[in-house]
Amino acid sequence: MKLQELQTGILIIGAGPAGLAAASAALNSGKQILIADDNPVPGGQIWRGGPKKVPDTRAGIFWDRCQNALNVQWLHSARLVAFNHTHEAIFELADKVVSVRYERLILCNGGRELLLPFDGWTLPGVTGAGGLQALIKAGADVRGKRIVIAGTGPLLLAVAETAHKAGAEVLLVAEAQPFSALSRFMWQLCLHHRSKATQAISLYWSLKKIPYLSNVLIEKAVGDAQLTEVHLRRGGELMTVQADMLACGFGIIPNTEIARLLGCNVAAGVVTHDERQCTSAPHIYAAGEITGFGGVEKAIAEGHIAGLAASDQVVSQDDETKREHAQHFMHLLRETFAVSEEMRQLASDATLVCRCEDVSLAELRQHDSWRAAKLVTRAGMGACQGRICGAACQTMFGWDAPELRQPVFPCRTSTLAAIAASSLKEAK
Repeated sequence: MKLQELQTGILIIGAGPAGLAAASAALNSGKQILIADDNPVPGGQIWRGGPKKVPDTRAGIFWDRCQNALNVQWLHSARLVAFNHTHEAIFELADKVVSVRYERLILCNGGRELLLPFDGWTLPGVTGAGGLQALIKAGADVRGKRIVIAGTGPLLLAVAETAHKAGAEVLLVAEAQPFSALSRFMWQLCLHHRSKATQAISLYWSLKKIPYLSNVLIEKAVGDAQLTEVHLRRGGELMTVQADMLACGFGIIPNTEIARLLGCNVAAGVVTHDERQCTSAPHIYAAGEITGFGGVEKAIAEGHIAGLAASDQVVSQDDETKREHAQHFMHLLRETFAVSEEMRQLASDATLVCRCEDVSLAELRQHDSWRAAKLVTRAGMGACQGRICGAACQTMFGWDAPELRQPVFPCRTSTLAAIAASSLKEAK
Protein backbone atom coordinates (compact mmCIF):
# COMPACT_ATOMS: atom_id res chain seq x y z
CA MET A 1 0.00 0.00 0.00
CA LYS A 2 1.44 3.36 -1.09
CA LEU A 3 1.27 6.57 0.84
CA GLN A 4 -0.70 9.40 -0.81
CA GLU A 5 0.64 12.89 -0.16
CA LEU A 6 -1.53 16.00 0.27
CA GLN A 7 -0.75 19.59 1.18
CA THR A 8 -2.94 22.21 2.84
CA GLY A 9 -2.68 25.55 4.57
CA ILE A 10 -4.87 24.61 7.54
CA LEU A 11 -5.44 21.09 8.82
CA ILE A 12 -8.45 20.67 11.11
CA ILE A 13 -8.65 17.42 13.08
CA GLY A 14 -12.25 16.79 14.11
CA ALA A 15 -15.46 17.58 12.22
CA GLY A 16 -17.76 18.25 15.16
CA PRO A 17 -19.24 21.69 15.90
CA ALA A 18 -15.82 23.20 16.74
CA GLY A 19 -14.14 21.85 13.61
CA LEU A 20 -16.98 22.85 11.29
CA ALA A 21 -17.12 26.34 12.84
CA ALA A 22 -13.35 26.71 12.42
CA ALA A 23 -13.49 25.68 8.77
CA SER A 24 -16.44 27.96 8.08
CA ALA A 25 -14.63 30.92 9.64
CA ALA A 26 -11.42 30.28 7.68
CA LEU A 27 -13.14 29.97 4.28
CA ASN A 28 -13.06 33.64 3.35
CA SER A 29 -9.29 33.81 3.74
CA GLY A 30 -8.83 31.75 0.60
CA LYS A 31 -6.40 29.40 2.34
CA GLN A 32 -6.59 25.71 1.54
CA ILE A 33 -8.36 23.80 4.33
CA LEU A 34 -8.43 20.07 4.98
CA ILE A 35 -10.83 18.56 7.55
CA ALA A 36 -10.02 15.07 8.84
CA ASP A 37 -12.39 13.05 11.01
CA ASP A 38 -12.62 9.40 12.02
CA ASN A 39 -16.38 9.23 11.41
CA PRO A 40 -17.97 8.58 7.99
CA VAL A 41 -20.03 11.80 8.19
CA PRO A 42 -19.34 15.15 9.92
CA GLY A 43 -21.01 16.22 13.14
CA GLY A 44 -19.01 14.65 15.94
CA GLN A 45 -20.82 13.29 18.99
CA ILE A 46 -23.09 16.31 19.42
CA TRP A 47 -24.31 16.31 15.82
CA ARG A 48 -23.85 12.58 15.29
CA GLY A 49 -25.53 11.20 12.20
CA GLY A 50 -24.62 14.19 10.04
CA PRO A 51 -25.74 17.82 9.96
CA LYS A 52 -28.79 16.98 7.85
CA LYS A 53 -30.19 14.68 10.55
CA VAL A 54 -30.00 16.95 13.59
CA PRO A 55 -32.48 19.68 14.58
CA ASP A 56 -29.76 22.32 15.14
CA THR A 57 -29.86 24.44 11.96
CA ARG A 58 -26.30 25.62 12.53
CA ALA A 59 -25.05 22.16 11.65
CA GLY A 60 -26.59 22.31 8.19
CA ILE A 61 -25.34 25.86 7.59
CA PHE A 62 -21.76 24.97 8.46
CA TRP A 63 -21.90 21.78 6.42
CA ASP A 64 -23.30 23.50 3.31
CA ARG A 65 -20.66 26.23 3.47
CA CYS A 66 -17.80 23.76 3.82
CA GLN A 67 -19.18 21.20 1.39
CA ASN A 68 -19.60 23.75 -1.40
CA ALA A 69 -16.32 25.59 -0.87
CA LEU A 70 -13.62 25.01 -3.49
CA ASN A 71 -10.80 25.46 -0.96
CA VAL A 72 -11.97 22.68 1.41
CA GLN A 73 -10.91 19.03 1.25
CA TRP A 74 -12.30 16.20 3.38
CA LEU A 75 -10.90 13.01 4.82
CA HIS A 76 -13.79 10.95 6.21
CA SER A 77 -13.28 7.73 8.21
CA ALA A 78 -9.67 8.82 8.65
CA ARG A 79 -7.84 7.47 11.68
CA LEU A 80 -4.87 9.53 12.83
CA VAL A 81 -1.80 7.31 13.05
CA ALA A 82 1.21 9.55 13.56
CA PHE A 83 2.94 12.87 13.09
CA ASN A 84 5.90 12.08 10.88
CA HIS A 85 7.38 15.57 10.99
CA THR A 86 6.53 18.81 12.75
CA HIS A 87 4.03 19.73 10.04
CA GLU A 88 2.97 16.34 8.69
CA ALA A 89 0.13 14.10 9.89
CA ILE A 90 -0.45 10.53 8.72
CA PHE A 91 -3.99 9.13 8.43
CA GLU A 92 -5.19 5.59 7.79
CA LEU A 93 -8.30 5.15 5.62
CA ALA A 94 -10.06 1.98 4.52
CA ASP A 95 -8.15 1.69 1.25
CA LYS A 96 -5.14 3.97 1.59
CA VAL A 97 -2.71 5.86 3.79
CA VAL A 98 -2.61 9.64 3.48
CA SER A 99 0.12 12.06 4.49
CA VAL A 100 -1.02 15.66 5.02
CA ARG A 101 1.56 18.44 5.15
CA TYR A 102 0.16 21.60 6.71
CA GLU A 103 1.13 25.12 7.78
CA ARG A 104 -1.37 25.55 10.63
CA LEU A 105 -3.15 22.91 12.73
CA ILE A 106 -6.46 23.27 14.57
CA LEU A 107 -7.20 20.52 17.09
CA CYS A 108 -10.94 19.94 17.53
CA ASN A 109 -10.78 16.30 18.52
CA GLY A 110 -13.30 16.61 21.36
CA GLY A 111 -13.61 14.57 24.50
CA ARG A 112 -14.79 11.23 25.76
CA GLU A 113 -16.82 9.93 28.66
CA LEU A 114 -15.27 9.43 32.05
CA LEU A 115 -16.20 5.91 33.12
CA LEU A 116 -15.61 5.02 36.77
CA PRO A 117 -15.52 1.31 37.63
CA PHE A 118 -17.93 -0.35 40.06
CA ASP A 119 -18.89 -3.95 40.74
CA GLY A 120 -20.60 -5.35 37.65
CA TRP A 121 -19.65 -2.58 35.24
CA THR A 122 -18.24 -5.14 32.77
CA LEU A 123 -21.57 -6.98 32.44
CA PRO A 124 -23.28 -7.05 29.02
CA GLY A 125 -26.01 -4.43 29.20
CA VAL A 126 -23.87 -1.86 31.04
CA THR A 127 -22.70 1.02 28.85
CA GLY A 128 -21.55 4.60 29.12
CA ALA A 129 -24.33 7.18 29.03
CA GLY A 130 -22.90 8.84 25.94
CA GLY A 131 -22.13 5.38 24.57
CA LEU A 132 -25.81 4.46 24.74
CA GLN A 133 -26.74 7.71 23.02
CA ALA A 134 -24.25 7.01 20.23
CA LEU A 135 -25.56 3.45 19.81
CA ILE A 136 -29.15 4.68 19.49
CA LYS A 137 -28.17 7.37 16.98
CA ALA A 138 -26.36 4.67 15.00
CA GLY A 139 -29.54 2.58 14.84
CA ALA A 140 -29.45 0.30 17.89
CA ASP A 141 -32.93 -1.01 18.75
CA VAL A 142 -33.83 -0.27 22.37
CA ARG A 143 -37.61 -0.50 22.02
CA GLY A 144 -39.10 -1.97 25.19
CA LYS A 145 -35.73 -2.14 26.97
CA ARG A 146 -35.84 -1.21 30.67
CA ILE A 147 -33.03 1.30 31.16
CA VAL A 148 -31.52 2.99 34.22
CA ILE A 149 -29.37 6.07 33.60
CA ALA A 150 -26.96 7.00 36.38
CA GLY A 151 -23.90 9.10 37.18
CA THR A 152 -23.60 12.86 37.07
CA GLY A 153 -23.97 15.71 34.61
CA PRO A 154 -26.54 17.20 32.23
CA LEU A 155 -25.79 14.48 29.69
CA LEU A 156 -27.91 12.08 31.75
CA LEU A 157 -31.15 13.90 30.87
CA ALA A 158 -30.16 14.21 27.22
CA VAL A 159 -29.53 10.46 27.05
CA ALA A 160 -32.84 9.79 28.79
CA GLU A 161 -34.61 11.85 26.13
CA THR A 162 -32.83 10.01 23.30
CA ALA A 163 -33.67 6.61 24.78
CA HIS A 164 -37.27 7.59 25.52
CA LYS A 165 -37.85 8.81 21.96
CA ALA A 166 -36.35 5.57 20.66
CA GLY A 167 -38.98 3.55 22.49
CA ALA A 168 -37.06 2.48 25.58
CA GLU A 169 -38.65 2.33 29.02
CA VAL A 170 -36.44 4.68 31.03
CA LEU A 171 -37.04 3.59 34.62
CA LEU A 172 -34.95 6.16 36.45
CA VAL A 173 -32.40 8.93 36.06
CA ALA A 174 -30.08 8.80 39.08
CA GLU A 175 -28.00 11.96 39.56
CA ALA A 176 -25.17 11.73 42.09
CA GLN A 177 -25.10 15.42 42.97
CA PRO A 178 -27.22 16.65 45.90
CA PHE A 179 -30.40 18.62 45.31
CA SER A 180 -28.78 21.78 46.72
CA ALA A 181 -26.09 21.74 44.00
CA LEU A 182 -28.67 21.20 41.27
CA SER A 183 -30.78 24.07 42.61
CA ARG A 184 -27.81 26.44 42.57
CA PHE A 185 -27.03 25.33 39.03
CA MET A 186 -30.57 26.12 37.83
CA TRP A 187 -30.49 29.50 39.59
CA GLN A 188 -27.24 30.39 37.83
CA LEU A 189 -28.73 29.31 34.50
CA CYS A 190 -31.73 31.56 35.06
CA LEU A 191 -29.44 34.48 35.91
CA HIS A 192 -26.80 34.12 33.20
CA HIS A 193 -27.92 31.56 30.61
CA ARG A 194 -31.66 31.92 30.16
CA SER A 195 -31.84 30.00 26.89
CA LYS A 196 -30.16 27.02 28.56
CA ALA A 197 -32.48 27.35 31.56
CA THR A 198 -35.46 27.23 29.20
CA GLN A 199 -33.93 24.25 27.41
CA ALA A 200 -33.33 22.41 30.70
CA ILE A 201 -36.86 23.06 31.96
CA SER A 202 -38.35 21.96 28.64
CA LEU A 203 -36.28 18.77 28.68
CA TYR A 204 -37.19 18.02 32.30
CA TRP A 205 -40.86 18.63 31.56
CA SER A 206 -40.82 16.33 28.52
CA LEU A 207 -39.49 13.58 30.81
CA LYS A 208 -41.80 14.37 33.74
CA LYS A 209 -43.08 10.78 33.94
CA ILE A 210 -39.53 9.48 34.44
CA PRO A 211 -38.26 9.68 38.05
CA TYR A 212 -35.27 12.01 38.41
CA LEU A 213 -33.56 11.50 41.76
CA SER A 214 -30.62 13.43 43.20
CA ASN A 215 -27.92 12.25 45.61
CA VAL A 216 -28.00 8.69 44.21
CA LEU A 217 -24.86 6.57 43.74
CA ILE A 218 -24.40 3.30 41.89
CA GLU A 219 -23.80 0.43 44.31
CA LYS A 220 -23.38 -2.39 41.78
CA ALA A 221 -24.76 -4.03 38.65
CA VAL A 222 -25.97 -7.61 39.06
CA GLY A 223 -26.48 -10.46 36.61
CA ASP A 224 -24.97 -13.73 35.38
CA ALA A 225 -24.36 -13.43 31.64
CA GLN A 226 -26.46 -10.25 31.33
CA LEU A 227 -27.49 -7.34 33.50
CA THR A 228 -30.68 -8.05 35.45
CA GLU A 229 -30.56 -5.68 38.44
CA VAL A 230 -29.11 -2.30 39.35
CA HIS A 231 -28.39 -1.60 43.01
CA LEU A 232 -28.37 2.07 43.98
CA ARG A 233 -27.75 3.96 47.22
CA ARG A 234 -29.38 7.20 48.31
CA GLY A 235 -27.99 8.23 51.64
CA GLY A 236 -28.63 5.25 53.90
CA GLU A 237 -31.36 3.84 51.66
CA LEU A 238 -30.59 0.99 49.23
CA MET A 239 -32.68 0.58 46.08
CA THR A 240 -32.88 -2.36 43.68
CA VAL A 241 -34.20 -1.84 40.16
CA GLN A 242 -34.89 -4.64 37.68
CA ALA A 243 -33.37 -3.51 34.38
CA ASP A 244 -32.11 -4.67 30.99
CA MET A 245 -29.57 -1.87 30.57
CA LEU A 246 -27.61 0.55 32.73
CA ALA A 247 -26.09 3.65 31.13
CA CYS A 248 -23.69 5.53 33.39
CA GLY A 249 -21.39 8.48 32.93
CA PHE A 250 -19.42 10.84 35.16
CA GLY A 251 -18.71 13.71 32.81
CA ILE A 252 -16.58 14.41 29.76
CA ILE A 253 -12.79 14.46 29.75
CA PRO A 254 -10.86 16.21 26.97
CA ASN A 255 -8.88 14.15 24.45
CA THR A 256 -5.58 15.84 25.21
CA GLU A 257 -3.29 13.00 24.08
CA ILE A 258 -2.55 14.44 20.61
CA ALA A 259 -1.96 17.92 22.01
CA ARG A 260 0.49 16.56 24.59
CA LEU A 261 2.25 14.53 21.91
CA LEU A 262 2.78 17.74 19.92
CA GLY A 263 4.16 19.60 22.94
CA CYS A 264 1.09 21.71 23.74
CA ASN A 265 0.71 22.73 27.36
CA VAL A 266 -2.00 20.88 29.28
CA ALA A 267 -3.11 22.08 32.72
CA ALA A 268 -5.92 20.76 34.94
CA GLY A 269 -6.76 18.22 32.25
CA VAL A 270 -7.40 20.72 29.43
CA VAL A 271 -5.34 22.19 26.59
CA THR A 272 -4.40 25.77 27.45
CA HIS A 273 -4.60 28.56 24.89
CA ASP A 274 -4.37 32.33 24.47
CA GLU A 275 -7.08 34.78 23.39
CA ARG A 276 -6.74 33.59 19.77
CA GLN A 277 -7.11 29.90 20.75
CA CYS A 278 -3.42 29.35 20.01
CA THR A 279 -1.75 26.73 22.19
CA SER A 280 1.75 26.94 23.65
CA ALA A 281 3.04 25.22 20.48
CA PRO A 282 3.50 27.62 17.55
CA HIS A 283 0.84 27.45 14.81
CA ILE A 284 -1.28 24.91 16.70
CA TYR A 285 -4.76 26.01 17.79
CA ALA A 286 -7.33 24.24 19.96
CA ALA A 287 -11.11 24.53 20.23
CA GLY A 288 -14.08 22.67 21.65
CA GLU A 289 -14.07 20.02 24.32
CA ILE A 290 -10.29 19.60 24.42
CA THR A 291 -10.17 22.99 26.14
CA GLY A 292 -12.97 22.00 28.53
CA PHE A 293 -16.50 20.65 28.21
CA GLY A 294 -19.01 23.45 27.73
CA GLY A 295 -21.51 22.30 25.13
CA VAL A 296 -22.13 23.25 21.52
CA GLU A 297 -22.10 27.05 22.01
CA LYS A 298 -18.60 26.98 23.48
CA ALA A 299 -17.38 24.65 20.72
CA ILE A 300 -18.75 26.94 18.02
CA ALA A 301 -17.45 30.15 19.62
CA GLU A 302 -13.94 28.75 20.12
CA GLY A 303 -13.89 27.05 16.74
CA HIS A 304 -14.90 30.29 15.01
CA ILE A 305 -12.08 32.23 16.69
CA ALA A 306 -9.54 29.47 16.00
CA GLY A 307 -10.52 29.47 12.30
CA LEU A 308 -10.16 33.25 12.06
CA ALA A 309 -6.83 33.27 13.90
CA ALA A 310 -5.32 30.35 11.96
CA SER A 311 -6.23 32.08 8.68
CA ASP A 312 -4.83 35.47 9.79
CA GLN A 313 -8.22 37.18 10.01
CA VAL A 314 -9.42 39.66 12.62
CA VAL A 315 -11.18 38.40 15.76
CA SER A 316 -13.92 40.84 16.73
CA GLN A 317 -15.03 41.94 20.17
CA ASP A 318 -18.37 40.24 19.53
CA ASP A 319 -16.57 36.93 18.89
CA GLU A 320 -14.72 37.27 22.19
CA THR A 321 -17.91 38.15 24.10
CA LYS A 322 -19.67 35.04 22.79
CA ARG A 323 -16.73 32.88 23.82
CA GLU A 324 -16.57 34.44 27.28
CA HIS A 325 -20.29 33.77 27.82
CA ALA A 326 -19.91 30.15 26.69
CA GLN A 327 -16.85 29.61 28.87
CA HIS A 328 -18.77 30.90 31.89
CA PHE A 329 -21.21 28.04 31.33
CA MET A 330 -18.26 25.63 31.12
CA HIS A 331 -17.01 26.73 34.55
CA LEU A 332 -20.52 26.40 35.96
CA LEU A 333 -20.73 22.82 34.69
CA ARG A 334 -17.33 22.00 36.12
CA GLU A 335 -18.19 23.34 39.57
CA THR A 336 -21.64 21.74 39.77
CA PHE A 337 -20.89 18.28 38.43
CA ALA A 338 -17.39 17.66 39.78
CA VAL A 339 -16.60 14.07 40.72
CA SER A 340 -16.95 13.68 44.48
CA GLU A 341 -14.88 11.51 46.81
CA GLU A 342 -17.80 9.06 47.05
CA MET A 343 -17.83 8.62 43.28
CA ARG A 344 -14.11 7.88 43.35
CA GLN A 345 -14.78 4.98 45.73
CA LEU A 346 -17.51 3.09 43.87
CA ALA A 347 -15.23 0.13 43.12
CA SER A 348 -14.32 -2.68 45.53
CA ASP A 349 -10.92 -4.38 45.65
CA ALA A 350 -12.15 -7.15 43.34
CA THR A 351 -13.51 -4.77 40.69
CA LEU A 352 -11.69 -4.94 37.35
CA VAL A 353 -10.42 -1.49 36.47
CA CYS A 354 -8.53 -2.42 33.31
CA ARG A 355 -11.02 -4.57 31.42
CA CYS A 356 -8.62 -5.34 28.56
CA GLU A 357 -5.95 -6.92 30.77
CA ASP A 358 -8.15 -8.00 33.74
CA VAL A 359 -6.41 -5.85 36.33
CA SER A 360 -8.29 -5.31 39.59
CA LEU A 361 -8.41 -2.31 41.89
CA ALA A 362 -6.50 -4.25 44.56
CA GLU A 363 -3.60 -4.88 42.13
CA LEU A 364 -3.45 -1.22 41.12
CA ARG A 365 -3.48 -0.02 44.74
CA GLN A 366 -0.07 -1.61 45.25
CA HIS A 367 1.53 1.04 43.02
CA ASP A 368 2.03 4.78 43.31
CA SER A 369 1.92 5.84 39.66
CA TRP A 370 0.41 4.90 36.32
CA ARG A 371 3.82 4.01 34.92
CA ALA A 372 4.63 1.64 37.78
CA ALA A 373 1.22 -0.01 37.56
CA LYS A 374 1.51 -0.44 33.81
CA LEU A 375 4.99 -2.01 34.02
CA VAL A 376 3.90 -4.62 36.57
CA THR A 377 0.24 -5.32 35.79
CA ARG A 378 -0.02 -4.49 32.02
CA ALA A 379 -2.85 -2.08 32.81
CA GLY A 380 -3.50 0.16 29.83
CA MET A 381 -1.83 -2.17 27.32
CA GLY A 382 -5.04 -3.43 25.73
CA ALA A 383 -7.15 -2.16 22.86
CA CYS A 384 -8.07 1.18 24.45
CA GLN A 385 -4.40 1.91 25.27
CA GLY A 386 -5.32 3.29 28.69
CA ARG A 387 -7.92 5.76 27.48
CA ILE A 388 -10.58 4.27 29.79
CA CYS A 389 -8.66 2.75 32.69
CA GLY A 390 -5.99 5.45 32.62
CA ALA A 391 -8.59 8.18 33.04
CA ALA A 392 -10.25 6.18 35.83
CA CYS A 393 -6.91 5.86 37.65
CA GLN A 394 -6.27 9.59 37.26
CA THR A 395 -9.62 10.25 38.93
CA MET A 396 -9.41 7.61 41.65
CA PHE A 397 -5.73 7.90 42.59
CA GLY A 398 -4.67 11.32 41.30
CA TRP A 399 -2.04 9.73 39.03
CA ASP A 400 -0.56 11.52 36.04
CA ALA A 401 -2.16 10.92 32.65
CA PRO A 402 -0.81 8.02 30.56
CA GLU A 403 1.82 9.13 28.06
CA LEU A 404 0.86 8.62 24.42
CA ARG A 405 3.25 7.01 21.98
CA GLN A 406 2.88 6.69 18.25
CA PRO A 407 0.98 5.21 16.51
CA VAL A 408 -1.74 7.38 18.04
CA PHE A 409 -4.35 4.66 17.43
CA PRO A 410 -3.89 0.98 16.53
CA CYS A 411 -3.35 0.59 12.78
CA ARG A 412 -2.63 -2.00 10.10
CA THR A 413 0.91 -3.31 9.59
CA SER A 414 0.58 -2.28 5.93
CA THR A 415 0.09 1.30 7.12
CA LEU A 416 3.30 1.18 9.15
CA ALA A 417 5.09 -0.32 6.13
CA ALA A 418 3.85 2.50 3.90
CA ILE A 419 5.10 5.11 6.39
CA ALA A 420 8.47 3.37 6.68
CA ALA A 421 8.82 3.13 2.89
CA SER A 422 8.03 6.84 2.51
CA SER A 423 10.53 7.80 5.20
CA LEU A 424 13.23 5.63 3.59
CA LYS A 425 12.57 7.24 0.22
CA GLU A 426 12.89 10.73 1.75
CA ALA A 427 16.15 9.76 3.46
CA LYS A 428 17.65 8.76 0.11
